[in-house]
Amino acid sequence: MIRPQNVKDSLPQTLAQKIIARAAGKAEVAVGEIEIGSVDLAMIHDSGGPRRVAPILERLGVEVWDPEKLVVVTDHYVPVFDAESRAILDLARDWVKKQGVARFHDEEGICHVVLPENGYLKPGMFAVGGDSHSPTGGAFGCYMFGIGATEMAGVLATGEIWIRVPETIRIEWEGTFQKGVMAKDVMLFLCGRLGMDGGRYQAVEYCGEAVSELSMQERMTLSNMSAELGAQAGLIAPDATTMKWLEDHGSESDPVEPWQTDPDADFEYHRFDADQLEPQVAAPHSPANAASVSEYNAIRPDVLYLGACTGAKLHDRRAAASILKENRVQSGIEFWVAPSSKRDFHEARKEGVMKILEDAGAKILPTSCGLCAGYGPQRLGQGTVCLSSTARNFKGRMGDESSEVYLASPMTVASTAITGYISDPRNFLGAS
Repeated sequence: MIRPQNVKDSLPQTLAQKIIARAAGKAEVAVGEIEIGSVDLAMIHDSGGPRRVAPILERLGVEVWDPEKLVVVTDHYVPVFDAESRAILDLARDWVKKQGVARFHDEEGICHVVLPENGYLKPGMFAVGGDSHSPTGGAFGCYMFGIGATEMAGVLATGEIWIRVPETIRIEWEGTFQKGVMAKDVMLFLCGRLGMDGGRYQAVEYCGEAVSELSMQERMTLSNMSAELGAQAGLIAPDATTMKWLEDHGSESDPVEPWQTDPDADFEYHRFDADQLEPQVAAPHSPANAASVSEYNAIRPDVLYLGACTGAKLHDRRAAASILKENRVQSGIEFWVAPSSKRDFHEARKEGVMKILEDAGAKILPTSCGLCAGYGPQRLGQGTVCLSSTARNFKGRMGDESSEVYLASPMTVASTAITGYISDPRNFLGAS
């Protein structure tokens, strides 16, 4: 059970401060302090993991401080598509055996989805990941953030990492999101409103009635794209929905009460009306180029991509299928779907979600980071226009530098598949 230290005697603290204080073995911490935190969990993947950290650990003459607290996932260079990818995967597989890492998930899905679906993330944990979208863990009330290979080597050697206690930016969404509006729309809107340095490397905490009504996988999208706001962590305080997820995924249910921001804690505050938010689209080449979907209905994509940890979870594919049921993809458009985990894929197959997508004309790609990270054979060609459910649309990230990537929710991607131009999903759901 993870509890804060001496919580009754603590000064008013944000959720971020409480988690960092526990990791540092203190009753409370102040914004701006530099603390040394004990890491509860570290995650690395095949791209930035063993091939980067193993040489550093070898030079230091040390092994992993605690193999039971390390999770290794292969998701970037899978499936094997050339000699380089084969060598990288072989190296990762050999290294986890030598280090005695039991939590090795080989070609099971994208790391940010694999972690929670295995019940590894719990409220109050202090965790690090070797990937920029590691803030996804914040959806479970964890303080989880991304670090580079050098810092990760330090964590694997010592089990500790330094952190500057961040300010918290609290973003409240009151009311209820319209039918056809997804968490992806929330984050594109925030990137457009606050900018991609809106988090200023602080902790962003999402709250409010509308957030509490979101499923766990939708909350994961909010925390995931905190990276695009420039935040170090994207937190959501745990509640009954969190605990139900943990129970369903084989994890013990710790009390959630300690892991809430104190009402009188100090934080920056933003409030938005959920019922006023419309589906959003971000134009090339930044998630901050966001505006209402109606601003982009002249755009006719060549490729539609439902993929990545941000946009191809089971909830995302269910949402897309709700639009595409009994519809077909427009002739001349490529519609690619890359499920974010094999477990989610099999559940979607059992539910009939995959059949709906395939019957509509979707091409199912391997479960991996794939096109989102610019790996593998599926890359955007010269001058290709793509509408994608991924988190980023930086120039050249998903293929040729002349390609143009627009970002949208899975529902907006699905509605565009039907019309052939960027379209409002509310038109297919009886809402306006």
